[in-house]
Amino acid sequence: MTARLTTDLDQRTVMRLSTQQLRFVKLLELSAPELEEAVQLELAENPALEEVDDSRIPAAEPTVDGERFSESPEQLQKADYAHPDDIPAYRLDPRNGRPETDWSALPQPDDGESIYDNLHRQVAEKTLDPEVRAVADYIVGSLDSNGYLRRDKSQLADDMAFSTGTEPDGETLAAAIEVVRSLDPPGIGASDLRECLMLQLKAMPGSETRDDALEILEKYFPEFSMKHTHRIISQMKIPAGRVRGAVDLILTLNPKPGAALGSSSRDTAAGIIPDFVIGVDRDQITVALPGSPDLRIEESFAGAVARMQANARSRAARKGNEFVISRYNAARDFIQLVRQRRETLFSVMTAIVKLQKEYFLTQDVHELRPMMIKDISALTGYDISVISRATNNKYAATPWGIFPLRFFFSDGMGEEGDEFTNREVEAEIREIVEAEDKRHPLSDEKIRLALLEKGYEVSRRTVAKYRDRMKIPVARLRRDL
Repeated sequence: MTARLTTDLDQRTVMRLSTQQLRFVKLLELSAPELEEAVQLELAENPALEEVDDSRIPAAEPTVDGERFSESPEQLQKADYAHPDDIPAYRLDPRNGRPETDWSALPQPDDGESIYDNLHRQVAEKTLDPEVRAVADYIVGSLDSNGYLRRDKSQLADDMAFSTGTEPDGETLAAAIEVVRSLDPPGIGASDLRECLMLQLKAMPGSETRDDALEILEKYFPEFSMKHTHRIISQMKIPAGRVRGAVDLILTLNPKPGAALGSSSRDTAAGIIPDFVIGVDRDQITVALPGSPDLRIEESFAGAVARMQANARSRAARKGNEFVISRYNAARDFIQLVRQRRETLFSVMTAIVKLQKEYFLTQDVHELRPMMIKDISALTGYDISVISRATNNKYAATPWGIFPLRFFFSDGMGEEGDEFTNREVEAEIREIVEAEDKRHPLSDEKIRLALLEKGYEVSRRTVAKYRDRMKIPVARLRRDL
């Protein structure tokens, strides 16, 4: 047996992204708030980078009368009319948003008294045994934002033993839980929805309707939750009018009593800051990127590099200025990446507006045309992966609301030449459900037949999928008494 040494040639095509390309991909994926955070971090780390200060922008020139020119484009357009009564209603509509609207000035979370502050204050106002008070305060801190106590007694005892070093006995725990459940609003401290509703009923003055409602929750809660009213009537053996009155009383109760007390800022969902602002003025559509920062090289760094480049002995001069050069290059590259991101997003949004122009002019969801990522790719010349990153987790503000960019994408359904979008089908399903007789709500099959009469041929399974996506309950749960 002999050993041989051979050499094989293998040709492969491998695409590797440069560091700059990888950074661009990451920046492209960021939403407007995330970009702002990334820019602030870069500004803090790189002294050669600075944000353009608006105060350095020259002030507006004085007008003929000597006053500063401060009127907005909207005010100028209103001034074109001879009399205020001649101004069209749509120009007076506060929703007639324009690109210069400051969408970053959103309402801030309420930093007032939270649910926990409110309940702790109520506990402090009660005359209690010190041990019971301490356990009640701990239980208040264990409530969720809706006011529910999801931990049982043994879990609460273990939690307190671990966090405070003291383990309360069962009697103290029971007394503390009752204290919490006596707080306002009624329903606080319940372990589930059924108990929450019962606590609210028990806090009401006694009456026949209240007693019937309590019996329904105690004995027939599954039937109540499934809206099987006929079963409740037959099992309680009371007139249907009394059952309906009791059910109506239950429906007036608050399933989330803690939400009525407000919430802390940490529990408040952040408002959506749009990445694009779409302005619509008659037949004109404009696109703006309000959150795109203006950056530049800091003057001292720019001057130092310019002097080094002008110096004939620049190579020798650079040896002692590696820090200046590296920071300058990093700032220049970051500015280029932010500019490239802005140009890419603007091109993508402009292409979306071009393809969905009729929708933006009419606000009618039926005017949405079938559009996929590959259509935007073909129009802009960008790769599909770039379009996907540019539209993911991005929002556009229009005069009639804020929408995720993926809202404008939809598959085409139906035969060629008579296509419709899934958004159009969803709108039709919602209209059909809103117009139905709530005493006899339509099943998915009947909704399918109603859609077929309107020219939309879809399956019952498709109807069920779209109904679930719009969070519309099944027919049984939409039935009114």
